[in-house]
This record gives sequence, C-alpha cells and structure tokens, in this order.
Amino acid sequence: MASTQSAPKSLRIAVIGAGMAGILAATRLLEAGKHKFVVYEKADRVGGTWRENTYPGLTCDVPAHAYTYSFAPNPEWSSYLSPGAEIQRYFESVAEKYALDKFMKFGQEVTRCEWKNGRWELETAKGLKDTADVVIAATGVLHHPSTPDIPGLDTFAGACFHSAQWDHSVALDGKRVGIIGSGSTGVQIVSALAGRASKVIHIQRTPQWIMPTPNDPYTEEQKAAFRANPALIDEIRYSEAYTSAVRRFTEAIVDPDSPQMREIEAIVQKNLEDSVKDPVLREKLRPNYRAACKRLIYSSDYYQKVQRPDVEVAIGGIKQIEPNGVRMADGSLQEVDVLVLATGFHADRFVRPMRLIGRDGTDIDAQWSPTPSAYLGISVPGFPNFFMINGPTGPVGNFSLIDIAERQWGYIEHLLAALESGEARSVELKEETLRAYDERRIAAARKTIFGSGCNSWYLDATGVPASWPWSYDAFAEQTAKPRDEDYVCAA
Repeated sequence: MASTQSAPKSLRIAVIGAGMAGILAATRLLEAGKHKFVVYEKADRVGGTWRENTYPGLTCDVPAHAYTYSFAPNPEWSSYLSPGAEIQRYFESVAEKYALDKFMKFGQEVTRCEWKNGRWELETAKGLKDTADVVIAATGVLHHPSTPDIPGLDTFAGACFHSAQWDHSVALDGKRVGIIGSGSTGVQIVSALAGRASKVIHIQRTPQWIMPTPNDPYTEEQKAAFRANPALIDEIRYSEAYTSAVRRFTEAIVDPDSPQMREIEAIVQKNLEDSVKDPVLREKLRPNYRAACKRLIYSSDYYQKVQRPDVEVAIGGIKQIEPNGVRMADGSLQEVDVLVLATGFHADRFVRPMRLIGRDGTDIDAQWSPTPSAYLGISVPGFPNFFMINGPTGPVGNFSLIDIAERQWGYIEHLLAALESGEARSVELKEETLRAYDERRIAAARKTIFGSGCNSWYLDATGVPASWPWSYDAFAEQTAKPRDEDYVCAA
C-alpha cells in the first residue's frame, strides 16, 4: 500500500476504549503528532479489565516485564507475575506520563457508530455526537460478565456477585465462601481466600490443568538495578526463557501431536502427580481433556491450597441454587454464606452492544452472524476506516496481549498512512480477503488443541476455535505490513 507525501492530511480519529489498547493507540497517535484524536471511555477512568476486576488474588499470568508497553518499561513491578492493582496503577501512570486525560472523554459510552457520507458519525449514551475520519475500536474482549443461568440463583440468601463486580463491602473473614468456576479467576480467588475464610468450596464443572509457575518477588536491589539500567528489563522481556515458552505454546496449539505439546502435557501431569498427595483428591482434580484445550491455568500454589482442611473441591454439575447453598447434580448440598460467580465473560461481544453500521447500511450484528471474524483481528469488509485492536480471530493464550496489540497498531499505522498522504479517502478490507482468510483459519483451527474436544470460551457459536490458529511468528510476519491486494483504497 504505497503512499505519497505530496498532500498530507490531518485526520480526526476516534478511539473507543481507554484500556490497554486504547492507551496504546492514544500514546502512539500523540507521539506521531499528525492527527487530532479523542478517546471515548464508558467508565470514569482508564484501565479496562484491570479497572473492572479487583477480586482477591488477581494476578496476570504473563511475566510483568513482558506485560508492559515496549516504550514504557516499569522497574517497579513487585514480582515476576504482577498483581492486578499494580497493573492498573501502571496503566494510570502511562496515561499520566503522556497527559492523555486531555484527550479522554470519560463516562461516554459510544452506543452508535455509523459510516455516512465518507465519515464516521458517533453518538454516546449521554447524547454527545461526533464525527471522525477513522475509528479505532479498542474495546477489549473480557468486559461483559457472563452470569450463569442456574435455577434458583435469585433465591440465595447471602451475598452473591460476579468476580468482575466484586463487592468489597462483604466481609469474608470467617465466612463460608463458594466459588463457582475453574478458570484462572476461580483458581486465584481460591488461593487468596484459603486460610482467610472459615471454609472455601471450589465448585467446578470440570477441573483444570495447572502449569506450575513460581512468582518470586523482586528485591529492592533488583528494582534499583532496573531503574539504573532499563536493558535489564529487556533481558527479561525478551529473554530466551520467555520467548521460547511463547513459541513452544503457540507451536503446541497448532500441532497437538508435536513434541512441544507433549512437553506441556508432561509438565502439568507431573505437577498434579507430585503436588497432590491424596489419591482421591488427585483424581478429582485430573481433567478428562488434553492440556491447553482450555486456557492453561498458571499457579504457584493452587494444589497446595486445595489440600488445606478448610478448602473443599466439589466437582460436577449444579442442579440449583438454594437459599443456603448450592445443590449439586449428585444431590449433595454445599452450604455457603457468600457465593462468587467466577464464570467468565461473553467473549464474542467485542465492539457490541454498540450499534455499528458500515457502508451501505451493513450492520455488524448481521456481518457477525453466527460468529464474529476480522482479518488479523483488525479489519472487517464493509467498514471503511474502521480498525480493531485485539478484535475477533486474533491470537489468545498465555502470552502478552500488549505485544499483540503493538503489532496490530504497527499494521494500522500503515493503513493510516494511505489516508494521511491523500492517496485515499477510505481504506476497506476486501470481502474476498476475509473469505479466503476464514476458510484457511477455520480449517486450521479445527486441528488445533483448542478443537480437541473440550468446552471452552475459545469456541465460537459453531464450535470452532475462534482464535488465531497458526504460530506466533506467523502472526508477527503477517502484521508487519498490509498487502495492497487485501484492501480497496477509495479516493
């Protein structure tokens, strides 16, 4: 997509969302200094998922120095895996460093975005209206809590809340706490509350494979060294240990019969065998599906915590919720005072429920029926000058989404160059590009470990894994620069 600089044009760009991806877009646009931009955020401050989630034990499962913008190293991380509150403070500090507040419109949820007369018209829930040449959707993935449809849930007599809507006014010390859900959130909450609540009951339909991960704190001496020499941070961020782990993971996903997959399986199986001494409990905690079919759980202490006398694991389906507890499918009653729903999110919403209407009245709901898709997680045909960060079909897994977002932003910058040069008034993905991409992607996705027979949030409405089904290096290569033949540039 060649560009000429003969007639440079300043664009007006609207960024939707002030989480990790929105801060990235705003910072990069500010540094470029070419365009006017505004960031719309539905909440009252930045942070996205790290603002919304405040549950006990919240920790990122990616090394802290890897879950960091390449342009904003942070020598102050307290440990190898950073707690959620620190990540939130980090994003706030980046926004403060770049004085992004003056570009932010907080408390303004974009409810409608429509392509009219060659521009995007936006409207918020409060009635604010705006127009933009380009829209960057940095709306995230995991921000619409999924509440399970369990009979009797509204009859529970105690406090009940979703993990992403944690009620900090509810006392937990000395209480019997039930946690429904066995993903990373459920595991982290159980580990955090063991020894604090009088009883912790981990209620899970299926157990998870646990990848053992030490979480050593950084000493003051180490942090001082990071401050004095940022290259030491890069040594962690780009270390052979981390980058090889990312490649091992993505190669294992692509080929479930690969040596990399066998290595992962051997590690998690050994972790279960060596960590859980009680053979009955060990078998209760043994999943009946292959490692990494669901998102791998990284924990340094879950197996140790569930062996405490004040922690119980209840495996199986739930029949109903009753005023004093959870009635399991086998008839047993798990009596609890507080019920936590660690039941995840609606991972297929992306920009929705915003009403997004593209060229010729194309509605994103129709475009994404029965399942959402976007080329490289960025572009959708019928929606000119509309680009996503971490959109549908992008890579997901146990690696840094900040790195993925930065690669996508680099790709978007190339598309913006065609607009700012005056070469084109609009840039739009071709329908045949997405069609061919999806044909290849779906065929490959069915063969990945995600498609090996378990139920997970990685699966779309048709039962196909919805994420990038190739290697990490392949994604890096394909997002290095757009191909001219994939897009239509309209003057």
